[in-house]
Amino acid sequence: MVTLLLIIIYLAFISLGLPDSLLGAAWPAMQLDFEAPIDTAGYLFMVIAAGTIISSLASGHVLKLFGTGKVTLVSAGMTAIALLGFHFAPSLIWLVVFAIPLGLGAGAIDTGLNDYVARHYKAHHMSWLHSFWGVGATLGPIVMAYFMQEHDSWRNGYLTISIIQFSLVLILFISLPLWGKAARQHPPVEQEQGKEQANEGTETKSIRNKKGVKWALFSFFFYCAAEATVGLWGSSYLVNMKALSPSVAAKWISFYWAGITIGRFITGFITLKVNNNQLIRAGQMIALSGAVLLLLPLPSGFALVGLLLIGLGLAPIFPCMLHETPVRFGTSHSQKIMGYQMATAYTGTTFMPPLFGFIAAYTSVALFPVFIVGFIAIMWLTSERLQRILKQE
Repeated sequence: MVTLLLIIIYLAFISLGLPDSLLGAAWPAMQLDFEAPIDTAGYLFMVIAAGTIISSLASGHVLKLFGTGKVTLVSAGMTAIALLGFHFAPSLIWLVVFAIPLGLGAGAIDTGLNDYVARHYKAHHMSWLHSFWGVGATLGPIVMAYFMQEHDSWRNGYLTISIIQFSLVLILFISLPLWGKAARQHPPVEQEQGKEQANEGTETKSIRNKKGVKWALFSFFFYCAAEATVGLWGSSYLVNMKALSPSVAAKWISFYWAGITIGRFITGFITLKVNNNQLIRAGQMIALSGAVLLLLPLPSGFALVGLLLIGLGLAPIFPCMLHETPVRFGTSHSQKIMGYQMATAYTGTTFMPPLFGFIAAYTSVALFPVFIVGFIAIMWLTSERLQRILKQE
């Protein structure tokens, strides 16, 4: 039963990843259809992320009230309806309208499932879980590229992803009874390891350490700033600066998401021998090297390598930071702190990609690699500061 539920959670994360990469891949074609300025994608992305922040902040209370299974079911239904709305949207204003439930649904699923896995499963499951998110994020641009190239229609790409989401809603509905039974059969990992009392003893002290919490939130903020900016503007950078067609650029961006996917799958095995903090540091260095490769004046083929390296580097960072949450701050309040972390992460998603779009509209999209290098470098610095504080504690 526990294994069956884990499979369903993996499927849910595939569906969570599918819409995350669609807007960036489809925007060069959508921009032409709606005759919109290039930075409009940033504002749409902001609306989606704002909904995610709101649902993440409210998730601690909502999850305790209704349970992870019911919240995941309703949230998946919201995202499925929103994606169908994108398919039918006759104007930009309707895209904004449907962006709201898309963000609200994504935030609740993300926080609920991350907390559930962090509390009930070991580190390698968290990495594999986010690897399945990467499967969805990789398939999204591939599906979109197919419909743009073969059918000259980004709308059918959204329709296809919506149908997949509705299929997941049906699976989640059927599996609702599993959540309570699995939780009873599979208690939190920390309890199994006999560490619950130790965590509770340090929990109050950790939460009161505002400085440490602050640097943890900064790390999440700049991680998502980097990941989301690459995902949203990578295609536009390739089209405008590397002279690729929109369909080819969408395919190239899928390599970035594939790097995240493959990296997280491999990380799941590495966590059996290497601790989370070591993986976070190594990933940051790999991602930074890929961003520097984009920054250098090299032929367009190196941009593909740079995107792949950024994806591989980012792969272990997010799941490892999430899985460290109960260890850093205790299990009793991990659900609440997980919501804060997710809200902060999506704040980075909300403001930083649109900020780049606004600047690019008045300067040049050529600044894209500069921003990515900056985001990853700041993430590394804040993460290192957090580790020093935790060692002192």
